[in-house]
Amino acid sequence: MSGSVAGDGGVPPEIGRARAWIVTDGKAGDENQCIGIAQALGLDVETRRIPRGRPLTWTAPWGPIDPRDAPGRAGGLLEGSLPDILIASGRRAVPYLRAVRRASKGRTFTAFLKDPRTGHDTADFIWVPDYDDLRGPNVFTTLTAPHPVSRARLDAARTQPDPRLAVLPWPRIAVLIGGDSRHLSYRKSDTRRLVRDLTKLADGGCTLMMTVSRRTPPELSAALADLIRRKGGFLWDGSGANPYVGMLAIADHIVVTSDSANMVGEAASTGVPLLLFDLPRTYIRHRRMFAGLAMAGALKPFIGRLEALRYAPIDATPEIAEAMAKAYAAHRERFDPARKAVPAKATVAKGSI
Repeated sequence: MSGSVAGDGGVPPEIGRARAWIVTDGKAGDENQCIGIAQALGLDVETRRIPRGRPLTWTAPWGPIDPRDAPGRAGGLLEGSLPDILIASGRRAVPYLRAVRRASKGRTFTAFLKDPRTGHDTADFIWVPDYDDLRGPNVFTTLTAPHPVSRARLDAARTQPDPRLAVLPWPRIAVLIGGDSRHLSYRKSDTRRLVRDLTKLADGGCTLMMTVSRRTPPELSAALADLIRRKGGFLWDGSGANPYVGMLAIADHIVVTSDSANMVGEAASTGVPLLLFDLPRTYIRHRRMFAGLAMAGALKPFIGRLEALRYAPIDATPEIAEAMAKAYAAHRERFDPARKAVPAKATVAKGSI
């Protein structure tokens, strides 16, 4: 089923008392998805990152974990009492999820975000985007990915805007820049085209609020910094707190590059018109997501001008959290039949700040 309009769902309130781990290799895109779900469920989570350079990670997702990280082993990644819930993402995390599942004899409820590449029965609950092929009785799909840019965080950022942004004149355009990935790399012609089209907005009276990522090519970062020097606006250079959510909260339009499906999904949660800067060799599966957002009236190509778009905020995070909570309740009943799920429903937490 595709991503729903942002809203409330119901989860058994007891899930908020569960002990939970997040396990990833530290990749921001994977970890943020896990954090978004944990926040929506009101979980107090402990994040455990797979150390770089660990032997055997090259065999993931099929191989074993490093013996030093065996569940319960002092000093290892999985030391201590095993959690009630483990949320994982990224291929390197798959063997660790399997190890916890095996050590707990299945009592730890395991959730994996994105396709683990090892089948739908790898975890108790799996979320994948609509455009992925994996399906199964425990697989839940939505148009956009889970993320931590909740309605509560956006509302708070609007109530108390970042002082660096609040002084900027309207209309304000948030510009979210990704960077090179294994699927594509920015060419010089892409940099020229992006700077040219952003210059058109600035010359038309728009104020640019820009943020770059660790993947952004240095040449592009330098060109964007020069554009801000010439035309005014704001570019986050990595110093001070990251104003990413603040930019989304007060933007009139959002320009986002097509190399990051996560950023596009986060931007869609605002209800603000999205303008997609398309890059050659954009991952074909991501294009399916972009097409879905375009059909919902949320997105158009960025060609150096603003577009009139109206749509309700699109955020699948509460929907995914509710589905996971129901799976968790059923899981607990299997291990303790006398313990029935609480029939009353509580509102899904709208994301901790």
